[in-house]
Amino acid sequence: MTARRDIEAITQRIRQRSKAGREAYLGRIAEASGRSANRAVLGCGNLAHGFAVCSPSEKIALGGDRVPNLGIITSYNDMLSAHQPFETFPALIKEAAREAGGIAQVAGGVPAMCDGVTQGQPGMELSLFSRDVIAMAAAIGLSHNMFDAAVFLGVCDKIVPGLVIGALTFGHLPAVFIPAGPMTTGLANDEKAKVRQLYAEGKVGRAELLEAESKSYHGPGTCTFYGTANSNQMLMEIMGLHTPGASFVNPGTPLREALTREAAKRALAITALGNAYTPVGRMIDERSIVNGVVGLHATGGSTNHTIHLIAMAAAGGISLTWQDISDLSEAVPLLARVYPNGLADVNHFHAAGGLGFLIRELLDEGLLHEDVQTVWGEGLRPYAVEARLGDDGGVVREAAPLKSGDEKVLAPVSQAFQATGGLKVLGGNLGHAVIKTSAVKPERRVIEAPAKVFDSQQALNDAFKAGTLTGDFIAVVRFQGPKANGMPELHKLTTVLGILQDRGQRVALVTDGRMSGASGKVPAAIHVTPEAVEDGPIARIHDGDVIRLDADAGTLEVLVPGTEFALRRTADADLIGNEFGFGRELFAGFRQLVGRADHGAAAFGNA
Repeated sequence: MTARRDIEAITQRIRQRSKAGREAYLGRIAEASGRSANRAVLGCGNLAHGFAVCSPSEKIALGGDRVPNLGIITSYNDMLSAHQPFETFPALIKEAAREAGGIAQVAGGVPAMCDGVTQGQPGMELSLFSRDVIAMAAAIGLSHNMFDAAVFLGVCDKIVPGLVIGALTFGHLPAVFIPAGPMTTGLANDEKAKVRQLYAEGKVGRAELLEAESKSYHGPGTCTFYGTANSNQMLMEIMGLHTPGASFVNPGTPLREALTREAAKRALAITALGNAYTPVGRMIDERSIVNGVVGLHATGGSTNHTIHLIAMAAAGGISLTWQDISDLSEAVPLLARVYPNGLADVNHFHAAGGLGFLIRELLDEGLLHEDVQTVWGEGLRPYAVEARLGDDGGVVREAAPLKSGDEKVLAPVSQAFQATGGLKVLGGNLGHAVIKTSAVKPERRVIEAPAKVFDSQQALNDAFKAGTLTGDFIAVVRFQGPKANGMPELHKLTTVLGILQDRGQRVALVTDGRMSGASGKVPAAIHVTPEAVEDGPIARIHDGDVIRLDADAGTLEVLVPGTEFALRRTADADLIGNEFGFGRELFAGFRQLVGRADHGAAAFGNA
């Protein structure tokens, strides 16, 4: 009962804090609802341009405003495994729309970059900013005012948060998110990680490493570990933006196709032209956002969402803070063990009962708001199901199993893996930071050791190769925040620090940068804010300063006398090398405008 009361109290706190912003937002979408979902407001020339390539019957229908028109925003490209399946989705959606008496048009495309391709490369410095570009690209696609609802085709790290921001900016329109699903299981993630460590130690060559990586990332669909991409899919379902049971069905299967068709028809059914009008801006409220955070904690999801959820909420006029996320972690048990929090992948999680089981468990314990609106209708209980393929080729749903298929992967609340969630916010004289605790062994969650300070991840890697990373230490990697260089993920440091930890050294990381959603076993205080380039305390740390990272107590401190520490000059770093090449010069304005990590790190003003 205490956890239920805490979740309700935190929700009420968010609601009160957001009151003015939320009212202003709802006023804007109410005004937009009165102007749109009615193509009669468009001039004849506007309409002619908008349906020039449509069939004669479609032109008549669109001109007379007699049928709903569905806008498709797609992140398709055929290089990236997660987004390649979307190639065929527009045709399926258009056919389903016709069957439902509507029309569908591809409204626009958005970029989809892969953090797996860009890890440790210059392109990673565009990654976080790509979220805001995606939101703006979605807005451009929907700005033609031709649509009564929209479907969003996206999966991976920045794509889904960007699409959510875009959808909420057009909050007067219903919005349904359609996933592509995870690739089938390949080489086990822990086996892949072992080969990476052997390669870093010079014990295997590039050929062996490439073979292992290729066996892991081997076909269409999302990577199978529980990083940001699959955390995205969980969020979309638990927040009611997917149809029930849609998240983790593999691409290229009859069920995946049936779910796509069904989602298109559902989007048409909830427009203002029907009787179930569900504008996404009213649908997603404080309760939906809290449900998303609860799901993140219960599954040990990606630390990236401590940034993205704040920006997503802000797009709907809702003020979410790191303190809210941290407090919710204390009320929510960890129910899933999916790599890097365990050995299983998302296919094993889905087979064990998946989101249907998890949602049912959380609902029964009062840890989720049941009284929400979703794209499926009223209440979250209809999501406590498994989707199956019916005899007629359509989707049927049955209640999620009462017992987990594998309690080492997916546990009931009564046998939770830990009493609290997988993420925690740290505070102290170095500012605030986020740590993912779900993959860190309890005996490694507190470390007190001298600092080794680096101004780039390459400098740390060079020190490793030189053999100078000896003894216990806390690596401080700074000038990696959003204003400095776009806040790249520093996932490659996981391998290096993991090797040292496996050798028996006690190590940790403190950085104003990000880590991949796949990172975990090394304690890492990330997203440190204020960042170094804004004269944050992290810029005053010297080599040898003792730092104490206590994930249990939620503290991050440099153990230097306060007066001495305050009088130190902040370090400078030469960032000229981060300003040009691989498109980075085009994002100078973003680096100047971007907000702090704990404010959502957005380059536009709503966060």
